[in-house]
Amino acid sequence: MNRSLRQTWDLDVFFSGGSDSSDFAQYLNALEADTNRFRSELDALPSPQTAEAAAALQGFVELLQDLQKRLRQAAAFIICLSAQNQADRGAVRLGGRLDGIQANYQSAMTRFDVLLAEMPDSVFAQWVGSEAMTALAFNLEERRTQVKDKLPLEQETLVNDLAVDGYHGWSALYNTIVKQIRFPYEKDGNTVMLSVGQFFNQMFKEQDRQERGRLFRQWEETWTAQEDFCADTLNHIAGFRLQLYKHRGWDSVLREPLENNRMTRKTLLTMWEVIEKNKPVFIAYLGRLAKLMGVERLAWSDLYAPLEGKDTNISYDEAAVMIEEQFRRFSPQLADFTVRAFEERWVEAEDRPGKRPGGFCTSFPVSKQSRIFMTYSGAGNLSTLAHELGHAFHQHVMNELPPMTQRYAMNVAETASTFAELIVSDAALKQAETREQKLFLLNDKIQRAVTFFMDIHARFLFETRFYEERKVGLVSPDRLNELMIEAQKDAFCDALSEYHPHFWAAKSHFYRTSVPFYNFPYTFGFLFSSGIYSLARREGESFEARYIALLQDTGRLTVEQLASKHLGVDLEQPEFWQQAVDLSIEDVKQFLALTEEG
Repeated sequence: MNRSLRQTWDLDVFFSGGSDSSDFAQYLNALEADTNRFRSELDALPSPQTAEAAAALQGFVELLQDLQKRLRQAAAFIICLSAQNQADRGAVRLGGRLDGIQANYQSAMTRFDVLLAEMPDSVFAQWVGSEAMTALAFNLEERRTQVKDKLPLEQETLVNDLAVDGYHGWSALYNTIVKQIRFPYEKDGNTVMLSVGQFFNQMFKEQDRQERGRLFRQWEETWTAQEDFCADTLNHIAGFRLQLYKHRGWDSVLREPLENNRMTRKTLLTMWEVIEKNKPVFIAYLGRLAKLMGVERLAWSDLYAPLEGKDTNISYDEAAVMIEEQFRRFSPQLADFTVRAFEERWVEAEDRPGKRPGGFCTSFPVSKQSRIFMTYSGAGNLSTLAHELGHAFHQHVMNELPPMTQRYAMNVAETASTFAELIVSDAALKQAETREQKLFLLNDKIQRAVTFFMDIHARFLFETRFYEERKVGLVSPDRLNELMIEAQKDAFCDALSEYHPHFWAAKSHFYRTSVPFYNFPYTFGFLFSSGIYSLARREGESFEARYIALLQDTGRLTVEQLASKHLGVDLEQPEFWQQAVDLSIEDVKQFLALTEEG
């Protein structure tokens, strides 16, 4: 691998010229025209009551999949433009135009789903059982079933159209709020202005506890100043959802996220029950960490801080080599793919002002490539880089499948990413030469487990309780703070001395209109990956083919079916979840043993 890698991605290979690209403007023109034509032709189709009428839908299935790929390509390009420069107003304008095209496509898909639902059972069974359609049988059956529980076609179409400037508009407003925020930060005697993402990274990599606490107070004060705007945004997003659910006759706010994640409520509850049962082990870890820091109890700002004096600076180039080498021990295909991603500049990692916070991976299915966004500022971002490369590999192994079967849910989307993290962190831990290095790496691994078992549990509890109160009326910023602290205290078993009341304002996941309850799928993905990793450790390199086969099925099976087929386990029972949690418990026990005498 090239040892001098550029830390900015290449988007020109898709459309040159950024948000002013004439190529992309032409692409959107063609996409809009083709979507309009697809919708009008679909609207003219009669109800498919016979096998011959059903066969006529086959051409539309091919068209809708082509449009799906092209829409994803366009959305990925706009997302990348907006992320690399939050001041790019051209990207905002393009996003608004694409929202309209996507709403039109969704309305067409609602009509398509209605046609599926109108098809007699015998005709549908014969159609999806044909050689041409059998690969899409699961996905078509899923759409056919779900549309029966929605509003009539005209009303669902109206919802989609109004959501562009209503529901999704609130999410866009939140992004506008975030990109306006700047944090003054003292560096080398000078004051620099940091974006939300830059300041967040700086706050949690700060080793001095007193300084970290000061930065956290500055973080809280800044979000306090924005709380009215954020509360309005969150209330209206939730209000839209609740009204839509009420008119559809849905009695649970979890119905949509569970359907989206293709999992049962029993699986979700079993997962949380196993986590709750095992929390005392992680409370012991938090207590030991507090002792090492010389305090009685940790504050929120301590949760993700590096162990004092144990940090190791790893350059981006060194991180790339380390990740590739550790991937190769498990999967040559994953390692070769990673080399390509680095050398062809699929990763945007430069630490500079103006970028949006966080990290993500997005795919360009027409080009069969992905792009990874993050801000790399040292060893603390190593796991994020591995995580996003795992996402990209997941898409890579699905590129040749029908587009409809590539749309896997968020919970299994975290499978390959978290699995990649585990490969890197476990291999690095085994290679650690000193006790200090081992402690630093163990702490990094356990911090992630604490995130999934406690931090994300707090998000889930907060959102569940918030929606119950929102049914009655608007929830004030003060009450949102109270709900957040209550959820954090419950999730962390009241083990902390200080909490993060404005977490609801600072966390963008609560404002994602495309993904309701953007929390529990992360915990599912972490534990699902842990269970897979446990199996992979036993089987070694022979597991690669089995792993890839599992990833390729993530878009065409429920998670319960996926686990049964590829792992031979029942996700509605606690055994699998306990085995997965046990991997993190092993880390905690090792950490406690290494720190027993100081």
